[in-house]
Parts: sequence; structure tokens; C-alpha cells
Amino acid sequence: MARRDYEDDPDAPEANSLVPAASAVVVDDSGRILLQRRADNAMWALPGGSMNIGESLPDCAVRETREETGYEVEVVGLVGTYTNPGHVFAYDDGEVRQEFSICFLARPTGGELAVSDESTDVRWFEPADVDALPMVPSIRKRVDDWRSGNIPAFR
Repeated sequence: MARRDYEDDPDAPEANSLVPAASAVVVDDSGRILLQRRADNAMWALPGGSMNIGESLPDCAVRETREETGYEVEVVGLVGTYTNPGHVFAYDDGEVRQEFSICFLARPTGGELAVSDESTDVRWFEPADVDALPMVPSIRKRVDDWRSGNIPAFR
């Protein structure tokens, strides 16, 4: 399903759903960050997605990372809380989603690199190489918050 991201865009459609979600900044022992190229918008992103009933937000981040990248991870910290009501995703089925998203810091504990039906590529990147990648502003904020080491409580 195709998706278009809007952030603080006066022409954005009005949200018609609110969804709790989690993402993960996964960092290996070499300091590289794990990113996936999304199938729905061709942009590089952190692994993440919507929380299921019956799971916690950290469990959501672990599950989404496994499903989208092939890696098992352990949550070790918090990058931030992202709740901008001006950031919405418009899907081609008519849903316009505002997310309540928590971004966690995680480390890999097992598994192996794999793409999914939600990703076309999964790779480890040196932090300095991320700036040249096509990425939506909301994901770039999370990566920049992690790289700065000055983790905000919320955005």
C-alpha cells in the first residue's frame, strides 16, 4: 500500500485515525545504525510500526525490527517521544494516520539480515553516511536526536 508523509504541511489531509507506534535506533558494537528502505515510499527508515493489542511499546519495537530486518534486538534506552499532530501519513486506502510514536535505542542480539514485504533493502550504515540518504523529516529527527547524544524527552 502506497503512503505519503506530510509534516507541518498546510495542504495535508486531516487525520482520521490515531495509532500508537514504536521504532528502534538499532546500533551494533561498531557504532553502525540499522536502516531499512521502505517498500511503500522508497525512503530509508528505522524499523518500526504500529503496536498490536496485547503488547507493550518496547515489545512492538522488538517485533517490528525482527519482522522488517531479520534481527533480534534488546531495547536498552529511549531516544524520544514523537507526537507532532501536524505529521500524518496518507495511505491509498483513505486512512490518514497520526501516530503517537516512541523511539527506542536497541542493540542486536541475534538473527541475520533479511528484507521483508515492507522493505526493499536493509543495511548497516556508519552514522556519518546517513546524511546522504533519502529519509522523511520525522525519521531524520529521530536519527539526529540519537547522534547528538542530547536525547529529548519528547518532540
